[in-house]
This record gives sequence, C-alpha cells and structure tokens, in this order.
Amino acid sequence: MAKTQTLTFKRTVNASPAEVYRAFTNSTALREWLCEAAQADSRRGGRLHLWWSSGYYMIGEYTALEPGKKAGFTWHGRGEPEATRVTVSLKAKSGRRFPSGDVTEVTLSHGGVGSGKKWAKSRKEIEGGWPTALENLQSVLETGRNLRFTLRPMLGISLDEFNADVAAKLGLPVTQGNRLSGVVEGLGAHAAGLQKDDVLVSLGGRKLANLASLPAAMQGRRAGDKVKVVFYRGREKRTVVMELSPRPLPDVPPMAKELTEAVRKVYAETNAELEACFQGVNEAEASHHPAPGEWNAKEVLAHLIVDERDNQRWIADLVGGHEGWYDDWGGNVYPRLAGLTAAYPTVAALLEELKRNQTEITAALAALPPEFVARKGSYWRLGHSLLNLASHAREHLDQIQAAVQAGRRQ
Repeated sequence: MAKTQTLTFKRTVNASPAEVYRAFTNSTALREWLCEAAQADSRRGGRLHLWWSSGYYMIGEYTALEPGKKAGFTWHGRGEPEATRVTVSLKAKSGRRFPSGDVTEVTLSHGGVGSGKKWAKSRKEIEGGWPTALENLQSVLETGRNLRFTLRPMLGISLDEFNADVAAKLGLPVTQGNRLSGVVEGLGAHAAGLQKDDVLVSLGGRKLANLASLPAAMQGRRAGDKVKVVFYRGREKRTVVMELSPRPLPDVPPMAKELTEAVRKVYAETNAELEACFQGVNEAEASHHPAPGEWNAKEVLAHLIVDERDNQRWIADLVGGHEGWYDDWGGNVYPRLAGLTAAYPTVAALLEELKRNQTEITAALAALPPEFVARKGSYWRLGHSLLNLASHAREHLDQIQAAVQAGRRQ
C-alpha cells in the first residue's frame, strides 16, 4: 500500500462548538463559508456533495458525527487520484484568555493524501485551500461576513438574459456569454467603456459561457487587479483592460428590529421613485411593448413583485436552515409576469400589490427568531441582500420610462 500523509490545520473561533459543528453538517451553513452549493445528509453514512463555481466538486459520506465534538467524512474531489478522509475535532476553550464566552479550537485533519507527481496538484490545493477556508469560517461565524464576497472586487455591471433569440435580435455572432443590461457609473466597467447590450465572452483568460461562469473567472482576484475583457458589441469583437473596483457594502444592523426599519426605509425611497415614474402615465402607455419580447412598464412592476415573493420564500428557507440552490439562474420566466398583470391589470393595482409584498417582508424580518439572528452568516447575507433592493429597483427606472415613451410615440 502506498504511503499516505495527514495534513492538519487549526483555527480558534469565537463561536460555540455547536455553531462550528453545524457549519460542517448543514447545507446552508456549508454554502456560507466553504462552497457555492451543498447537499448534506448529516447522519452516519449520509451523503455529502459540495460544488464550487470554478467547476470543482467533491462527493463523500459522513463517517463520524458527535454533535459539538467531531465530524468526519470521506472526500473525493474532481480530478483527485483517490478518496481521502477529513476529520474535524472541536474543543471548547475557557479561562481568562477567552473572556468573550464561547470559543472553539477547530482541528481539521485531511488524511489519506498521497505523494508523488499524481498527487502534486491535489496536495497543493489542500494545503492552500483549508487555511483560507477556515479563515472564512471564522469570519462568517464571528461577524457574518463571507470573505469570498466581501473581499471580491466588483466589475460594476448588471446582467440580462442572453440566448440564441436575443443574439439574433442584436446581430451577435455568439450565443453564449454575459449580456450587460447596464454599467454602474464610476466603477471598472464604466471606466473601461463597456455599455448596455455588450456581451462578455472572456475575463482574465477565462471563458464566460453563462451566469455561473462569471464568479469562477473572478475567483482569487482583488480590487485594483487589472484584467483583460473580451466582448462583442454587435458583430464586432473587442478587447479592453479593466481595473477591478472595491465592493461597497451596506452596514447590516445587528438586531432584527433595526434591520426591519432600515429595509422599510429602502422600500419607501424606491416606491416614491417608482410612483414618480408613473405620474401622468395612462394604462395604454403602461401596457405598450416597446418591441416584440420586451417588457412593458406594467411587466417591469410585475418583475419587482416576483422578486419580493421569491424573497419571502428565501427567508423561510434561511430560517429553516434548508436553502434551495441550483447550478444557474433560471432567468426571468415570462408566464409569471403575464399571470401577475392579468390578476392586477392596472398600474395602481400592481403598485399596491408590490407594497403588500414589501409589508410581508418587513413583517417577516420583525418576527425573525433570536436563534436565527445569532446565526451571523445567514443573518448578514439576508440583511445585505435586502438592503440592496433599492439598487435593483433603480436599475429598472430607465426601462419603465423608455417603455412609456415608446407607448406615447404610438
């Protein structure tokens, strides 16, 4: 039998052993610090499947589970020569050196790692990967902040659907890529001259085939890095060098009551802007499609309602600790918009339904149980997303105005 080694990594975390144990045995918790998608059947012999946007994945099964003390599982990653073993041991720390309360010493041992040329790549990734991952585990459990996100730079873009039909309409010679719906003034994409309907096909030498490929291309990059971007503007293929921008982050209030008030304020501001967009607009103008396949102003409102309804479902999933996740975004499903505009056929009815859904969101936030708020990773992620709702709504203001103007020209 070939000789193998065990690589050991340690980290001290200001969190209870129970919290740290959950981070290795719950699918939502695993996503918050380690991977992009996870399935975790936390029982002896239960499956474990983790996936990263880089295309790497692992499969394994739980071999040992002692709540608050130990978790063990097999690990067979994509491209790795053989299955290995991971054992996580947890030890509560106490005494004068740890006055803040619950502190856990985490010891992670990755065993069965071979030697020689065939193991060189896997060994290097294990040696570099676990220290970075455990640093993020500490950040998520202590502050809620996922370093993979907070330290990741921004391109300053928003994306829209892209498929063969859209490519034909825009006269593009490609059917895969990331189509821009806009750029943020002052950030990297804007400074590089990118604009609406440009289709990015490569970033930093990594192919961009779909939405899921963009995070993989950004992996390991920091603000200030310069990357080559290849894109199509119509039939013309172009290349620019873009400087990546730092990511502005809202302050997520530590208490559910404060978060509720902050989100309610965001809703009030964006609703005022939406209502101003529809001042003096009649139903015919709001129902006009600027072009085949393009949303009218009412359908844009329906899209915002759909997002709020999806957020309601997401809150339930997060609080329940079993969050659904998929390999890619399914796109804007038009039948949902058609259904909403049929049920709420006027602008006033759609605006009222949007506000009703927002009221549900803020009521749900006010009712968040203390044990969920204490899960800092899930709570911070929820708060960050909801506090950014204003930027999403504002992305659609120009779209509403353009659709209305097109209706007035008829």
